[in-house]
Amino acid sequence: MSAVLDVVLSSAFLAAVLRVSTPYLLAAFGGLVAERAGVSNIALEGQMLSAACTGALVAGYSGSVALGALCGVGVATLLGLLLAALRLELGADVIIAGIGLNLLASGGTAYAVFTLLDDKGGTSGLKSGSLPAVPLPGIDSIPLLGDVISGQNMVTWLAFLTAPVIAWLFYRARFGFHLRAVGEMPDAAASVGIPVRRVQYTGLALSGALAGLAGVFLSMGYVSFFVRDMTAGRGFIALAAVFLGGLRPWGVFLAALGFGAAEALAVQLGTLDVPPQLVSTIPYAMTLVALAVYAWRRRRQAGVEVAASV
Repeated sequence: MSAVLDVVLSSAFLAAVLRVSTPYLLAAFGGLVAERAGVSNIALEGQMLSAACTGALVAGYSGSVALGALCGVGVATLLGLLLAALRLELGADVIIAGIGLNLLASGGTAYAVFTLLDDKGGTSGLKSGSLPAVPLPGIDSIPLLGDVISGQNMVTWLAFLTAPVIAWLFYRARFGFHLRAVGEMPDAAASVGIPVRRVQYTGLALSGALAGLAGVFLSMGYVSFFVRDMTAGRGFIALAAVFLGGLRPWGVFLAALGFGAAEALAVQLGTLDVPPQLVSTIPYAMTLVALAVYAWRRRRQAGVEVAASV
């Protein structure tokens, strides 16, 4: 037990929480934007995976990390627009469409890597480079604090800055008011002149871009190569964080941070004498517990509302 406490209270663990939480935060905020637009983005997993693969391949062949990151985010944005078109123009079921895009991304990325590199596993043989870390002069010499926050990847800083930006967007910007109105009452929003389709397309594009940035971080920040199906369910866990956070920016932030802490704990415990099978289940077990808590809260709230109406 003392060994576990030593791990949890160490600066290495706290730094790992920030790093591991990055893709969860970005993907969760992407899911939140889509949900507020009235279209659930079930394709977060596929968007992250496509961005991770595209970023690593483009950066490797072009020699430009920035170009790889931009192309990765761009591909995920296009997938967000494709999901919007399938739902809004063709009337496809958003769950089925999202699952279809996830399967397309899984198979498509594996095919692209094998075709270009003749490797079924990933792009480890291709030098794609990494997005830069951000040292903080003056802070890096402070005990504990410097070890935790100085030297974090630039995408990690962007992920944590996304929380106040999304909060401002939702509650201070005109687009945020339109987005929430469209998601809650599209007919009422249309009656007062809000372009419902345009807002939903914009919301799904922004959702895809955030998920794409999360994917780019996985292959160009967390590590410096792409591995087949490297998202490992993070998109679905991020979607769980959206609902666990009550569809509110800061609630989603805390939920995603909690999932990141669970994964970081699993990674750190892997260095101790703990069965690896048990360690690997920690993030997914926490997801199930979180969803159970969310369902219980919803049922309790519904019971209170029914009692109040009697």
